[in-house]
Amino acid sequence: MCGMKYLAENRKAFFDYEILATYEAGLVLTGQEVKSIKSGKANLAGSFAIIRPAGAFLLNAQIPPYQPKNTSSDYDPTRTRQLLLNKKELSELTGKANEGGLTIIPLSLYNKGRRIKISIGLARHKQKHDKRETIRKRETQREIRRTLKS
Repeated sequence: MCGMKYLAENRKAFFDYEILATYEAGLVLTGQEVKSIKSGKANLAGSFAIIRPAGAFLLNAQIPPYQPKNTSSDYDPTRTRQLLLNKKELSELTGKANEGGLTIIPLSLYNKGRRIKISIGLARHKQKHDKRETIRKRETQREIRRTLKS
């Protein structure tokens, strides 16, 4: 996709969670939030999504004000933002998230044309031994690349 530019990524998500499925969703944002995200100030670390009867919502995503001195005093950078998903995706996520042990976490924010989209993943939390395995695989890949280079 030629018109895609990553604006924020949740790198910790791939280390802490095993991603089972990914979905693309739109976000309901204000104008200054869009400008702030496009300037690269958004932070997805520690955020997650929940499903309610009214729809899907993103919690704890930090989007600081674009111009802090020019922002109203009641602006909350970690406010709950609505995710835009179609009914099929919403019911699929609802069913899988209620299975237990699965959470919905944001993976990245990106441009798609003129719109800002968010990639969310249905994930299972990794155990400590799984994380060690991930580190071991990464180290062996580095060693292989190092030996091939020289």
